[in-house]
Amino acid sequence: MAVTGPGGQPAERVGPVSARHFVRLKLRVMGNNFRGQGWRIAMFVGGMIAGLWFAATGFFLLAAPGLADEPTYALMAAAFGGGLLVLGWLLLPLVFFGVDETLDPARFALLPLSRRTLVTGLFAAALVSVPAVAALIATGGLVLTSGLLGGAAAALVAAVGVVAGLLLCVAASRAMTSAFATMLRSRRVRDLAAVLLAVLAALLGPLQIVVVAAVQQADWDRLTGVARVVGWTPFGAPWTVGIDVAEGRAWAVPVKLLITALTIGALLWWWSRSLESAMVGAASGGRIRARGGGAKARGGAAKTGGGAAVGGAAGAVSGAVGQLFPKAVGWARRDRFGALVARECRYWWRDARRRANLITIAVVGIFVPVMVNFGGASFSTGEGMEFAAPDSSPVLVSISMVFVGLLASVTLANQFGFDGSAYAANVVAGVPGRLELRARMAAFSVYVLPMLAVVTVILGMLLGRPAWLGVMAGSLLATYGAGLAISAFVSVLGAYSLPETSNPFAMNSGAGVAKSFLTLLSMLGTAVASVPMVVAAALLGDAWLWLATPLGLAYGLGAALLGAYLAGDVLDRRAPELLTAVTPRR
Repeated sequence: MAVTGPGGQPAERVGPVSARHFVRLKLRVMGNNFRGQGWRIAMFVGGMIAGLWFAATGFFLLAAPGLADEPTYALMAAAFGGGLLVLGWLLLPLVFFGVDETLDPARFALLPLSRRTLVTGLFAAALVSVPAVAALIATGGLVLTSGLLGGAAAALVAAVGVVAGLLLCVAASRAMTSAFATMLRSRRVRDLAAVLLAVLAALLGPLQIVVVAAVQQADWDRLTGVARVVGWTPFGAPWTVGIDVAEGRAWAVPVKLLITALTIGALLWWWSRSLESAMVGAASGGRIRARGGGAKARGGAAKTGGGAAVGGAAGAVSGAVGQLFPKAVGWARRDRFGALVARECRYWWRDARRRANLITIAVVGIFVPVMVNFGGASFSTGEGMEFAAPDSSPVLVSISMVFVGLLASVTLANQFGFDGSAYAANVVAGVPGRLELRARMAAFSVYVLPMLAVVTVILGMLLGRPAWLGVMAGSLLATYGAGLAISAFVSVLGAYSLPETSNPFAMNSGAGVAKSFLTLLSMLGTAVASVPMVVAAALLGDAWLWLATPLGLAYGLGAALLGAYLAGDVLDRRAPELLTAVTPRR
């Protein structure tokens, strides 16, 4: 029997779903998200420009050994550079930028698609992104290097390796984030992962210092051997095949490509297993124990627009601490301000995304000042040039405290994005903007101010300078208060939505760029507003040791209240627009 469509016309025959359908669907969804959203288009263009800049830099660095006719350096650049690229695709989405979830796998759960079709289609769609294009351009430098060292055959093989390496990067990234998203449905695992990822973010700075020092004292012959070993691992195999042809080891090419292909296959299989669990949502996250109405109400979920549905049965330690902090706000007034403060305190502890930010502040806030103020550290290049870190001083301490203060306050640069569509309750209730912002600042400070106090005491003990505690506290309080004011404006004027998905690392298309730009804007504004504290430390001498704390407290408190007062008026005028901006698009 013939199938007819509207108007009696023959219906269009639908063929099997393939990867190109997913690519077209992603492009269509991206286009719809940009429609009528000028700021999203601007962020996307900015991300493209930044991606091209990094791509050009990477291309030059990887092409430099070929241009300089240095085969040894070419092997190290291919092995180490390619390995770092794979590690970046593995870790950076977890720590900083998230992963683009324009096509949320959960939305395909009710469609009759096989697992193989879904993985293949989502994998092809993931390749259509700015990071993938930038990585492809950057690694094109290996093709140029291989061509200059070994001719057209080496360049052709290198091109195949670059494409295989890009597939490896994307597969590793999606498999890792999907697996973590599945595991993080457990409260205990969420807490552990938040700690580990925060520590990882804090270790990026010292790792950079260690790498720079190691390069200065490197044994290049030994590094060449290490590069050859890395070239036989999945981290370096696809990137070194062109160099192998240039050096006369063509027999190694099929073996390394086979290693890469097997690794990609294993990653896609791993992704497919966790992807099926992600599609069914929290239903597979494990059994939740019921303890009666009262306990269930206390442990109930507080759903935020960030997509993290928290609640259920918490672990012994996390559950005890999670109950301690909400009860600690019992001093709040029994009015709208107190209710808002209590609600925000609970959200900051129970929402995995917010809690991870608090842990990052605690870890980085201690590490960075210690590294900045660690006097006497030096290393030599071996060519008569020595580099030494300056001895600590009140000015240097103030600068390091400014960084900690702005890092703490910048967390609120997209504070309404955590609420998402739940912010509609505040809009309907007509909560005044000034009251809203003051309550959010107070709740956030319940957690952050004790952390800043601990940072001050620990740094004073490590430096052996208890007399500088006043300078450190004053700089921290002034910067933190000024940062709250700047972040209040940024969060009202530049808010963006976070996807409602079980993947805590998911970001909407362009949101990773938006997050980077808004964070940078808030940090720059806070740094400028904190300049008077550094200038005072440089000009007032010993008198500033006594004046820093009271003046810093007054400066920070005044700045925060002024920011809430001015930004609150803006919030009152554009609350509907803000709700639209932070509501995830279906």
